[in-house]
Amino acid sequence: MIENVDLSLVNWSRGQFALTAIYHWLFVPLTLGLSFILAFMETIYVRTGDEVWKKITKFWMTLFGINFAIGVATGIILEFEFGTNWSNYSWFVGDIFGAPLAIEGILAFFLESTFVAVMFFGWNKVSKKFHLASTWLVAIGANLSALWILVANAWMENPVGMVFNPATARNEMNSFLDVVLNPVAVDKFTHTVTSGFVLASVFVIGISSWFLIRRRDEVLAKKSILIAGIFGLVSSLLVAFTGDTSARTIAKVQPVKFAAMEALYEGRSDAGLTVIGVLTDSGERIGEKKVHDMKMKIEVPELLSIMTTGKDEGYVPGIRDLVNGNPERGILSVSEMMERGTHARQVLTDYKMAKEIGDTETMSQLAARIMGSDFTENYFKYFGYSYFEHPWQVIPSVPLIFYSFHIMVGLGFFFILLFILAISFHRRMTLEKNRWFLWTALFSVPLVYLASELGWIVTEMGRQPWIIQNLMPVKVAVSNISAGAVQTTFWLFAILFTALLIAELSIMVKQVKTGPKH
Repeated sequence: MIENVDLSLVNWSRGQFALTAIYHWLFVPLTLGLSFILAFMETIYVRTGDEVWKKITKFWMTLFGINFAIGVATGIILEFEFGTNWSNYSWFVGDIFGAPLAIEGILAFFLESTFVAVMFFGWNKVSKKFHLASTWLVAIGANLSALWILVANAWMENPVGMVFNPATARNEMNSFLDVVLNPVAVDKFTHTVTSGFVLASVFVIGISSWFLIRRRDEVLAKKSILIAGIFGLVSSLLVAFTGDTSARTIAKVQPVKFAAMEALYEGRSDAGLTVIGVLTDSGERIGEKKVHDMKMKIEVPELLSIMTTGKDEGYVPGIRDLVNGNPERGILSVSEMMERGTHARQVLTDYKMAKEIGDTETMSQLAARIMGSDFTENYFKYFGYSYFEHPWQVIPSVPLIFYSFHIMVGLGFFFILLFILAISFHRRMTLEKNRWFLWTALFSVPLVYLASELGWIVTEMGRQPWIIQNLMPVKVAVSNISAGAVQTTFWLFAILFTALLIAELSIMVKQVKTGPKH
């Protein structure tokens, strides 16, 4: 087992990365969605020649620009933290993880940043069609940036397309296509970007509703609500669909996270999907982890089994199955995985010792074994379990994951209803009369940000204690630095990011109050 782990360093490093990621994600989803809304609005302007649409586009473009600039700043800091705080992780998988991030920086970000200048400053300097093309390229570039970042993140949850090189003690990519087409990456990209579209749509409808409440700029508000309502409704339905496919994938590659999302402790063959539930401490324990009962629950019978296996009698393993094992269902216990991981680690240690003393014959034999499919499939895939002292350590915080997931899903269905009402009231020309709807839309803006952040809490906290699923726990990924240094930068970043957020909100509020230029 690993020795001399500074848990204070681990916790402060996790806290700093979480802080940066949470602030960064306050800016990114609006960029993803609003860029396409701008492209739709400008397309209508170019096709119709109606100057009203140009004014509408330029107004929302200003809000996009404010958000875009701060999002870039926080994103750069986030990437640097892999080298400063997580150097062991970067060494272990840098050849794989770094590739999509490099592509993001060279290709997608270059495309996005090149044309963003034309989009902002090219009005009346280039042709309408060239300016429109620039706006579309910014939207495509922004979402391509998200693609490569999410490919890297998805690989951490389902490491594929790699081989371990004993000579360098590093994982190396052997199939770029497998990394890009990783099922988790496909699901994560489609679900994340469409959730960004939903956030931007709610944002536009909420701000537009404020204009209608104040009885000003009503043409801009109504047209914006129509575009955002249609775009948001389509996107929210896609979010629901991609969320379903993502859940199926998680059930296969991260079963403990999936069980935590439903607070499912006992495996079932007719598992129902919980719609609303309240957890309570049962008084039981799995090791040192509390077991939670459902104090109150509303569920759809058998739906969870159908979602994950396609059959109403399909078996969905619970947390107890996944920790203690279930031989009848072909589920290994964590203890068995720990033994296999420890064996893999010992073989790698033996190779390292042979290398140090120059025993080339032993090195050759061990290298052949390490590179073999039997070792890879039956031992090395459990390498990370060798760092655990107890099986229960693989269980994340069930209440946090359960409530985050269900609040997020509930808000998702609320936004579908919001978009339907927005379109309906616009068609009936009764938006101004339904002031309750306008206030609801306005106060939905913070709710959609909450839903967006909860999604990432489920994703990242749900896979704890792993930084790379089954291969590397978080506690062994940190850099060899002092906890005090990380603590100092944590508070510096907290102050900096909070100041940036306050500055952005004040500028955005001022811009909204000013309204479009007449």
